[in-house]
Amino acid sequence: MTDLRWFPDLWRRFDVTVRDLPLALLLAVASFLPALHDKGTQLGELPSRPFDALAFAVIALQCLPLAVRRRWPAVCLVLVSAGFALDQLHAYHTTAGTALPIALVSAGAHLERHRRVAAVLLSAAYLTLTFSLDRLGATEGPEGYVTFYLALVLAWGIGAWLRSTRAAEAERRRHVAETTRAAERTRIARELHDVVTHHVTAMVVQAEAARYLTAVPERLDATLSAVTDTGRRAIADLRHLLDLLDPGHDEDLRTPSVGELRALVEQTRRAGQPVEFTEEGSPAPSAGGAEFVAYRVVQESLTNALKHAHGSHTVVHVRFGEKEITVEVGTDGSGSRADSRAGSQTGSPGGRSASGPATAGSAGRPARPGPGPTR
Repeated sequence: MTDLRWFPDLWRRFDVTVRDLPLALLLAVASFLPALHDKGTQLGELPSRPFDALAFAVIALQCLPLAVRRRWPAVCLVLVSAGFALDQLHAYHTTAGTALPIALVSAGAHLERHRRVAAVLLSAAYLTLTFSLDRLGATEGPEGYVTFYLALVLAWGIGAWLRSTRAAEAERRRHVAETTRAAERTRIARELHDVVTHHVTAMVVQAEAARYLTAVPERLDATLSAVTDTGRRAIADLRHLLDLLDPGHDEDLRTPSVGELRALVEQTRRAGQPVEFTEEGSPAPSAGGAEFVAYRVVQESLTNALKHAHGSHTVVHVRFGEKEITVEVGTDGSGSRADSRAGSQTGSPGGRSASGPATAGSAGRPARPGPGPTR
């Protein structure tokens, strides 16, 4: 069997007028069929008359405007209403009269401005039509006119309901898009905070230490080189995060490897913090999200150790499991607190341990060492 799933997508690519034209042509052709003569709407109950040249024009006036019922709903409704009035006044009673409720539904759904004015004018035109039919000898009673008017009101109401439904759906999608953008901005802001805080803290500590090494050129040169390396790493991380703001960027956040975790520890050591790093096992192939969370936990914990427990012996232990990664970071609290002036007052020095699973489904901010076990 031929696969026709491509047809709906192709059809939606056409202009809306092209898509509405088949309905207009179908209704016009049906109105010309001899079997359907005198089978249309009979408002006023005037005796039907045979088709003449004017009947063909009346049918075209009612049907063809349906091709622009969504592009120009007001124009469509005016033309179709005029054709319907001529149809009833000349008692052709064509099937093309079905175009009027279709035009009303489309106007109710797609008319953007002057909707109340349009409703009042159409009601006045209908009242004029009923008086004209009555003068021509129509036998329709008031209840018939009222019933037909209520049917037209129902058609307009259906269009208005479709319009409100479409507007509600558009508002829902806009809200979802705004929520998604806000969540993405928050995520990137957290990443920027982690990167900047860690690298800048390390650079400040290294620069402060360089003041006291002017008498030892070899160590001073090594310290300044460490500051330079830290700055370059900060620039690289910031460039990566800013690349994510490019709308054409289709990559996820890169997952820090085990080698980068070791480089992070080595960078902290060069900033003057004695760090003992151990690891057990190896990352699972599908643990990319967990590795990322573990990296951020270690990064922020070491940043707080530099701020608030500078010089203290720090232990970093990472254990890779099949479904989780456990991170433990702690200090013995014996270091100097002189360098904590440059940092914020979040966290505290001392012998603390941070442990807990960092799974791919983890959410929230990496924890900071503080007065108590931290995850």
